[in-house]
Amino acid sequence: MRRPLQASSTPLARALSAEIVACGPMRLDRFMERILQDPEHGYYRRGRPLGREGDFITAPEISQIFGELVGLWLADRWMAAGRPAPARLVELGPGRGTLMADALRAMAVVPELHRALDVHLVESHPELKREQAARVPGAHWHDRFDDVPAGPLLLIANEFFDALPIRQFRREATGWSECHVGLDEEGGDFRFVFRPVPARTLEDLFPAGRLAGIAPGGIIEANEAARAIMTLIARRLAEEGGAALIIDYGYAAPGHGDTLQAVRRHARVPLFEAPGEADWTAHVDFTALAAAADAQGARVFGPLAQGPFLEALGIGLRAERLAAGKEEHVRAEIMSGVARLVAGEAMGALFQVLAILGPQTAEPPPGFLVPPSGGGR
Repeated sequence: MRRPLQASSTPLARALSAEIVACGPMRLDRFMERILQDPEHGYYRRGRPLGREGDFITAPEISQIFGELVGLWLADRWMAAGRPAPARLVELGPGRGTLMADALRAMAVVPELHRALDVHLVESHPELKREQAARVPGAHWHDRFDDVPAGPLLLIANEFFDALPIRQFRREATGWSECHVGLDEEGGDFRFVFRPVPARTLEDLFPAGRLAGIAPGGIIEANEAARAIMTLIARRLAEEGGAALIIDYGYAAPGHGDTLQAVRRHARVPLFEAPGEADWTAHVDFTALAAAADAQGARVFGPLAQGPFLEALGIGLRAERLAAGKEEHVRAEIMSGVARLVAGEAMGALFQVLAILGPQTAEPPPGFLVPPSGGGR
């Protein structure tokens, strides 16, 4: 006899449970996609995820300087690309519109650029769209990047790729298995189920040598959705020119392990505690993103840790100028925000930055003037 889901279950939990009962365990990426984007109950289709009253705070909410430096970086890339007009200024997952508003304010120091910009926001959350409209009047909205009109591209994706659904694989003594979500023996609670998977499946997802060194019980993750979107971005840049800046928490190869987490009210919670009411994310495989972009003929720089990147762009000097003449508590708040963005024990080392440029670009962009090992392909 099946017992009902625990009291903390949600409407989405009940719908997913019924589907698993009818069809069997669900592959992890499909389960995660439903958690985040279910049309009726998905996390990014409801509620207010961002801000102090939400579940998490992103870099633009911590300090206005973050968005300003991103805007100036994009302005530099626009000038390096020959000042095309119009230029499609695109943000993937623009949150409350804070980053784009700060970036546009900084880019206004180049009047010719401000007149050339055509702003496009890729967003699926209805309430966030309303907030974005208030902060970025005149923008155009799209559910998918594919719908952004053709033309030279200036793109920013800050904490976007971490929310795309992942697949997980575990090395067994005799081969590989893939993570699914099923129900426990009594049919009440979700649990992870690993099912055997052919080795050729992993060979299609990972480059040669990537699986070496993973001991039995070890986990490796793949994000097909992230690779697909990066392929589209890089193809646009290779064909039409421009630049993209990808910022997220993640790692470079040979990173592996279970990075899936759920966040609610600024704290990690059990993954199955409240399906649809907690944010599910996974660390971004920047090596895979770089390879996808490189395959399209784009120029790739990074990944580079966020702290050194922002310091190279002058975040310290900008903070001092912003704090000059302010009351002590305001100055302390400005400096605290900057420290959170650049300190290695905070976001400075965990977050990585990847630059993707059109093939016409020869020199490293600002922040990447001394590319890390493997940068500047």
